[in-house]
Amino acid sequence: MIVFVAPGQGSQTPGFLEPWIADPAARELVAGWSDAIGVDLIAHGTVSDADTIRDTAIAQPLIVAAGLLTARALRAAGVEIGAAAGHSVGEITAAAIAGVLSEADALAFVRTRALAMADAAAAVPTGMSAVLGGDQDAVVEHVTAFGLEAANYNGGGQIVVAGELSALAKLSDEPLRGTRVVPLQVAGAFHTRFMAPAREVLRAQASAFTPADPAITLWTNKDGSVVTSGSAFLELLVGQVASPVRWDLDMAAFAAAGATALIELAPGGALVGLARRGLKGVPTVAIKAPEDITAAVELIEGSA
Repeated sequence: MIVFVAPGQGSQTPGFLEPWIADPAARELVAGWSDAIGVDLIAHGTVSDADTIRDTAIAQPLIVAAGLLTARALRAAGVEIGAAAGHSVGEITAAAIAGVLSEADALAFVRTRALAMADAAAAVPTGMSAVLGGDQDAVVEHVTAFGLEAANYNGGGQIVVAGELSALAKLSDEPLRGTRVVPLQVAGAFHTRFMAPAREVLRAQASAFTPADPAITLWTNKDGSVVTSGSAFLELLVGQVASPVRWDLDMAAFAAAGATALIELAPGGALVGLARRGLKGVPTVAIKAPEDITAAVELIEGSA
């Protein structure tokens, strides 16, 4: 089984969309998406600087758009995507790839999600830090004492924690023995109680969609289980903004399903890095630009 994964926020870099829209048809497609959601994806994906595209309201639609372009390019190259999952906002990309949402609905949903999460983040100064190393249970117990929450269980000895900036600063000063704390450049405590207000906004948006059941194998961040109901997955996407991402359980599920390779959609890199630690021995390809499609096809053919 080849697993296709879609990255989350923080995977974007300045200019990363440039090669994807060099093709006039792709540029026209992205221009249409930009008009539909009121975000200039072309400008932000080509000329905007790092600070600009770090903005949640911009980063999330950009990442989903890149993932959708990657899926289109893979399918144009004859690749059949039969199994998918996404990390955090990447779950919206996965929803579209699996046929749960149309591309238009996925982009509309991520635009609402991004704005709602940005609004929630503006209410209280919060952020996120990666805790590297240490026993998982011990790390969670330690950060909880600071009023922080485990937001992303990324596997491979990495947990991302989130909460108020003052608590994160204290954690940096008093890390659990044997761990290293790395502050992340994100403007909010995503996947924690601080994002609860965004849930209601998303629930209202989701009510306008008619989701379909997944046409492929699709795993959820909630607990690594396989999703069979489109409406249930949409509800999970609503709740996900204020709940932990269990990528560790997703990777365990990939292994249990017999994953023979993992291919990360653009802007790829982060999830392949986690897979090298959490899925040792499983070959991977991170698609960053269209020329990486060839490497993905070769990996698929070699894993058949």
